[in-house]
Amino acid sequence: MSLARASRRTVLASTAVAAGALLLTGCGDGGGDSAGSNEAVTRQVTDATGRQVDVPAGPKKVVTLSEPTLDAALALGIEPVGATAGRGQKGVSTYLADRAGAAQVVATVAEADMERLAALQPDLILLDETTAVKGEVAKLESIAPTVVTAKLNEDWKKAFTATADALNRKAEAEKILTGFGADVAATEAKLGGNAGAAVSVIRWQNQAPSAVGRGVGHVGATLTALGLERPKDQQGVGTGHSEPVSLEKLSTIDGDWLFFGTLGEKADGEKAYAEARKVPNFTRLKAEREGHVVVVQGSAWNSAGGPLAARIVLDDVTKALAP
Repeated sequence: MSLARASRRTVLASTAVAAGALLLTGCGDGGGDSAGSNEAVTRQVTDATGRQVDVPAGPKKVVTLSEPTLDAALALGIEPVGATAGRGQKGVSTYLADRAGAAQVVATVAEADMERLAALQPDLILLDETTAVKGEVAKLESIAPTVVTAKLNEDWKKAFTATADALNRKAEAEKILTGFGADVAATEAKLGGNAGAAVSVIRWQNQAPSAVGRGVGHVGATLTALGLERPKDQQGVGTGHSEPVSLEKLSTIDGDWLFFGTLGEKADGEKAYAEARKVPNFTRLKAEREGHVVVVQGSAWNSAGGPLAARIVLDDVTKALAP
């Protein structure tokens, strides 16, 4: 509440005292008129571990210590001051680099640099159980309010909604998910002969593939929503982020379509694909013989992503299977 409004409501002689009291009340209940009043307002959220955390209603300096929370924050129009590096990358996941250019990398999926993080003086820290930093919540709490937004292998939409709630942007998240759902339905209606096709997703690394995108993450859930199948060995929830496949068992990654990437850009995937085609068993795959191998931006497909990564997955599938 502004001082002017308080003054108008004050009829007692102690105008200044009453106005000051009302100003403090405004900061406590979210009713302040000034642009800066939200900085002092807090809300309480319950995080994925059951902790109740008081967070700023309008956070200004957010640090995201996992790939999904960084993706989610950027999708909601919030550019964090600090972030985690993408898997196998020195900077943030390359598919997010244009949006997160000003964010300082203060963590990897394995650990956080507490000194660099603290130097950013954040007012909110977000992470989830896709990062090993989840074991450092007590240390993080000594720096700023810390919210664990999702458990490991959580449905990506639920994780996104929880991150949006911590950022006080749940309504915006609902709009994003509604639009995404409508586009999924539109693509599914155009699949034609590819309806129900078996779709394999692999990451090529160290001259061999790993199966990725199982379960309810942004890849698996999107393919399932489109009514697409997965090869037998890519069904269900995986034991980890990716599962290596030996060259002697390449047949297990075959499908009607194969989406192929690395941890980096599409150009990296093209180089890896050229390498894979030199492997005799790879050339025998049905997807390869039929020209159904699609090289993708691996940083989006192979990350533990959120709505921005899911959008790239949907766009790639639409272009390949429902042109």
